[in-house]
Amino acid sequence: MRILLTGSSGWLGRYLAPLLRVGGHEVTGLDIAPGTDTQVVGTVADRALIDRLFAEHRFEGVIHAGALHKPDIVRYPRQAFIDVNVTGTLCLLEAAVAAKASRFVFTSTTSLMISTAIREGHGEAAVWIDESLAPLEPRNVYGVTKLAAEQLCRLVHGEHGLPVIVLRIGRFFPEDDDTHQILSGENMKANELLHRRLTVEDAAEAHLVALERAPEIGFGTFILSAPTPFAPGDVAALKADAPAVIARCFPDAAELYARRGWTLPASIDRVYDAGLAERVLGFRCATGFAEMLAALRADAPLPIEHDADYVSPIVARAAQAKG
Repeated sequence: MRILLTGSSGWLGRYLAPLLRVGGHEVTGLDIAPGTDTQVVGTVADRALIDRLFAEHRFEGVIHAGALHKPDIVRYPRQAFIDVNVTGTLCLLEAAVAAKASRFVFTSTTSLMISTAIREGHGEAAVWIDESLAPLEPRNVYGVTKLAAEQLCRLVHGEHGLPVIVLRIGRFFPEDDDTHQILSGENMKANELLHRRLTVEDAAEAHLVALERAPEIGFGTFILSAPTPFAPGDVAALKADAPAVIARCFPDAAELYARRGWTLPASIDRVYDAGLAERVLGFRCATGFAEMLAALRADAPLPIEHDADYVSPIVARAAQAKG
């Protein structure tokens, strides 16, 4: 299948492009920054460029993984987020409809589900987050524009029948968290596998499944995160004493963590439930907290990518431009 992959120079794109090729697809990568898997350097907001690429390549499917992200808020004005995340998505959707493409996969984010109240941990219980969470009140321009782009996906599907799968993906970035500096990056990522993270490999694999299933499903929105060991009945205990809940699920977790000098989360304020993706999309992340503990037991390489020095292509490009 001929596929247009946006964001091909990004962290997800560098895993997605090779995976698509192994699957027999012909991939054209589009990104504003050069990269190994980027054949076209340009922005998704350039409608003339998008139309030309569709005319030249006759794409049968689109994976739209390109976007401005939360860390970009300090580097770009709000208008840039609207141009890229909203207008760019509309350009791709309309071009896909005009070209009679058979499927469209949109890379969204669980971040748009996190209100200020959730982010600040209000309340005496963790928030159980699945696709039914409402109202959605994104706390920054990144979330607002990604939610607007999701609604454009829904609108275009309803008006034109274009099969669209929206993937709200949890954390999978390799660098350290820019808002939490207490724990080491690897310790933080291991903790997050309990309730809000997945590996980049699983994120990439999910896109291939979504690409395959889109015509059958028609339209769907799915949270993607590692399988959580928790249940909705755990939310109060998770907020009050997360280590006790973790110990019930994984009796040796504390000991394994202690050997490495890590710390379990004292409190967990939200849990992403990826059950709908498993039931309807047919996708379940291969790596979760159980696999992390298995690696610790065996003193094996950790099943997550961590790179404290990772610099996104967009930042590297800006630095090069400044010279």
